[in-house]
Amino acid sequence: MSPSIRLASNLSQRPDSDYVSFPGALKSAFSNKLAFQHPQEWSALPTYRVVDQHGAVVDPTWTPDIPEEKIVKLYTDMLYISILDIIMFDAQRQGRVSFYMVSAGEEAASVGTSSVLEMEDTLFCQYREQGVFRERGFTTKQFMSQLFANKNDPGKGRQMPVHYGSTELNIHTISSTLGTQLPHAAGNAYAQKIRKLQNPESKSAVTAAFFGEGAASTGDFHAALNIAATRSCPIIFICRNNGFAISTPTLDQYRGDGIASRGMGYGIDTIRVDGNDIWAVREAVKRARELALEDDGKPVLIEAMTYRVSHHSTSDDSFAYRARVEVEDWKRRDNPLTRLRKWMEANGMWDDIKEKDARDAMRKEILKGISESEKEKKPPLKAMFDDTYEELTPDLKDQMRKLREIIEKYPDEYDVRAPEYLIDIISCWGCVSFWKMRPQSQSHAAPYDVLFVDRSQNYPNPLPTPNDIDGSEVLLNQFTDSRLMRTWQRFVIKFGIHVHPLEAHDMLYVAKSTTVPIPKV
Repeated sequence: MSPSIRLASNLSQRPDSDYVSFPGALKSAFSNKLAFQHPQEWSALPTYRVVDQHGAVVDPTWTPDIPEEKIVKLYTDMLYISILDIIMFDAQRQGRVSFYMVSAGEEAASVGTSSVLEMEDTLFCQYREQGVFRERGFTTKQFMSQLFANKNDPGKGRQMPVHYGSTELNIHTISSTLGTQLPHAAGNAYAQKIRKLQNPESKSAVTAAFFGEGAASTGDFHAALNIAATRSCPIIFICRNNGFAISTPTLDQYRGDGIASRGMGYGIDTIRVDGNDIWAVREAVKRARELALEDDGKPVLIEAMTYRVSHHSTSDDSFAYRARVEVEDWKRRDNPLTRLRKWMEANGMWDDIKEKDARDAMRKEILKGISESEKEKKPPLKAMFDDTYEELTPDLKDQMRKLREIIEKYPDEYDVRAPEYLIDIISCWGCVSFWKMRPQSQSHAAPYDVLFVDRSQNYPNPLPTPNDIDGSEVLLNQFTDSRLMRTWQRFVIKFGIHVHPLEAHDMLYVAKSTTVPIPKV
């Protein structure tokens, strides 16, 4: 029998016992004094810090555990995110992206946490963990591809901006729905525990789940902590308590001692740290990872106290519910970057020249990334129906039909000249043709040839190779709808495309005109 299974006889109330032995509250001493517990009579949990606001070390037992080059990387990763946030916030105001969320004031919590986790550890982020992605190796091109939803976006443009994800970096894709990542993370940690029990020689790994204190008001938060505690899952819950859930201050969110007190209520090892002190964050997460791997796994909760300097998002004006002077005071008095920079300057690792050089280089890199990503083509329209089911379901096919009708009704609203869009329209409608097109849009550097090759006739010579093909192979269905044929002809006339009909069930290729010869028809 498993040692974790408690026998009923082990829980019986012993005669003359001084302690409760009821299943719901073990080891609670009996008392003859009627006394309620009043939270205000308990001291608040302490907040661990290593370096104070002036960059001075306050923990005499602490020494840096990484060399100077890695310390500099911690700082430059935080600096990069702060510059990225400013530029992308302005880009949204210019209408270049639809939405953005910054992490100003919270860079130490994300970069510090990521810097002590292993690549084998699985991460579930919320939406202010840009620093986690950057520290793990997310590039400017990857940030921009997601933000601008171009063809290089792994999500194929189907997510809002800042909803990053990376299989290579072992970070699950961010979800808009608040708190849903927490039970997912608990389940992932439980799976890690089972795999380790099945294969004790495998490398140990934990799950890390990030969330704000606002998400701790959701039912998913409580479910996740309870699952993790009762199943002894190797997971680190990292709460960024930044003072606001959008416009709701913490005073209106809860009356208890922050989020850390909830961890103890679920029987979870808990610590509160100064989230603006990257050294305190690193020390706490480093120890939390060790605890999470003890005794086949257990959960740990870290509450990182910080302040949301930014607006909640580009859809928010935080000065409608808090004073501007309050924000400026936090930016000046207790900024995570300033605190680490002061410590680095005191130890001869940084100066004004290095600061200017780093800022200039990062700004140029980010602006270049924006320029390049804006010029990239968008994912094909058909991609919005992909990756949920192996084969399109009837309802998805119906949605595709409705999309076709919308494009047919509002042709001027869709850039159907772009090869990717034409492929989707053709594959949806089933029109089979051989034709050549030179896009009118100046955004395309070179003309494109779109080729339908009839299986029953000769292929181009030489055949297109995978390196030549810019699109994917698509088997088209027999065209039967004369109404849609008229629709297609209208597009042909509108965009000046010369059409040569071929047979049904052709194979579609899209290739640059300079690489694939165009046979005469």
